[in-house]
Amino acid sequence: MNAASARLDALSLGFRQRFLSYDELTQQVRAWADAFPALCRVTSIGRTPEARELWLLTLGPDPDRARPSAWVDGNMHASELCGSSVALAMAEDILRMHLRQRGEQTEPKLSGAAEARLRDVRFYVLPRMSPDGAEAVMTTGRYVRSIPRDERPARAHAYWRGKDVDGDGLALAMRVRDPGGEMVESSEYPGLLLPRTIDDAPPYYKVYPEGVIENFDGKNVPSPYFLSDNQTDLNRNFPYFWAPDSKQEGAGAFPLSEIESRAVVEFATQHPEIFLWLNMHTFGGVFIRPLGDKPDTKMNPQDLALFRQLGAWAEELTGYPMVSGNEEFLYEPDTPLHGDLSDYAYHQRGAVAYVVELWDLFKQAGLERKKRFVDNYTHLTRADMQKIAAWDRDKNEGRSIRPWRAFKHPQLGEVEVGGIDPRIGLWNPPPSEMPGICTAQTAHFLRTAALAPAVVVDAIETTTLSSAQSSTLTRVTLTVANHGYLPTFILASAKDLTHNEKLWADVSCEGCELAEPSLSHREIGHLDGWGRGLFDGSGALYYMQTRGTTGARTVSWVVRGRGTLNVKVGSCRVGWTTRRVEIAD
Repeated sequence: MNAASARLDALSLGFRQRFLSYDELTQQVRAWADAFPALCRVTSIGRTPEARELWLLTLGPDPDRARPSAWVDGNMHASELCGSSVALAMAEDILRMHLRQRGEQTEPKLSGAAEARLRDVRFYVLPRMSPDGAEAVMTTGRYVRSIPRDERPARAHAYWRGKDVDGDGLALAMRVRDPGGEMVESSEYPGLLLPRTIDDAPPYYKVYPEGVIENFDGKNVPSPYFLSDNQTDLNRNFPYFWAPDSKQEGAGAFPLSEIESRAVVEFATQHPEIFLWLNMHTFGGVFIRPLGDKPDTKMNPQDLALFRQLGAWAEELTGYPMVSGNEEFLYEPDTPLHGDLSDYAYHQRGAVAYVVELWDLFKQAGLERKKRFVDNYTHLTRADMQKIAAWDRDKNEGRSIRPWRAFKHPQLGEVEVGGIDPRIGLWNPPPSEMPGICTAQTAHFLRTAALAPAVVVDAIETTTLSSAQSSTLTRVTLTVANHGYLPTFILASAKDLTHNEKLWADVSCEGCELAEPSLSHREIGHLDGWGRGLFDGSGALYYMQTRGTTGARTVSWVVRGRGTLNVKVGSCRVGWTTRRVEIAD
């Protein structure tokens, strides 16, 4: 290991084995920026109401040079802390790739060709999209979906407010004996509550969040809300396909009503070169790809072939399947989710966008995978729940299923508090599992980032047309090519997006002049990449043909006199490359 890599290791605060607080996360990203200023920049893209910064890392040399860029974010849902750790691990591995010496190998291993392409990709890493929510979860244990605030004016109704009522520092759950209770306690796993059957003897329990009831009338207990006492789910607040709360719970007052989601969209809008977008969640052990609102039969076939390739790599590198958001991840049939981030990134930014649900609890507990992946979360039998309890006892040090303790609640009277702490083991993996998750996810993300388009000036030719001393004419011919896997428009479905600009060539002269000045700014157009995705039908042995030279274009200018021709080729989508051509005797 070289000295720079050793220094990188020394700066780690251990995020591959644990979850960092906001202050620790701040310390970590600043340490990298201070130690490696040529490769790492940390900026804030927004400040939360609780005065926490949304730290964004920009990774790669020459950070201001526009070029194909890959984005990853984590922890948009407050309890899903593993996303922050994996995002930081990806950032560390990207730095390590730039710091290691030629021939040195580290995890995840990269081929020479993939690494060569990745060294010219710029990376944006947002480790924690909801720092206020994450801090509340880590310090109090209370459930927060995204952000711990509620600005709804309609508050006259009775509702639960999460709170540590027994003074142990955590706000977990409460159970109350009730003849109409839906739950019973497992005889095999003390503390574990199971769905009641007609054969179960009492006692029966109602289960509520630990806390108090606002506007309580003393008799009628309100049902808990899946967002707890929060108004907005950030993953329902993005502008694509947004719908109000009446159609989509957690949507927020209006699209981008929250500081966190608005900051992300403002940054993305200023950076059309983002071609890859990974949005990280927990849990499940699955990648979720577009389309979110339509079946695969309605998806652009070229896009679908690309995502098939990413899915094959997902199985190979992580063991997670990649499933259609519409066909395998709708909670209610024919009811697509509205306003989620990956749909925004795919449809409105034209990025290769997808979600990963980190941490395969189902596999760890020995549960059989359901046909529709989303059913794994809801179609749990009592036997399945007891398998999870056994795993928690044997492999998770009993972190998740905790004892119930008697407590006299100020509103409900005799209750029991505790029961379940899902933060480590259910919502997030235990420390022993995190290093492997970090390595596998980085391997998949970097392999996907290596698909970036790569626009180059492939060849330059100069041909003398006239050598008359008073009017020397030279034809300068350039071949502009895309050596990357992806085309310069990234996705076939994204060609018509306003920011998906075609390539242009701009030329200027020093000591010479263009014979036709009107050609100083000319369109080159989009260029195909060499990639075809998986199973697009073009590479079969019995019909093996490739495209023509659609990944290259030749352009020329006639220059009068001697001097230098400056050429700039590119677009806002893929960045720019420059060349100087000397016109001499």
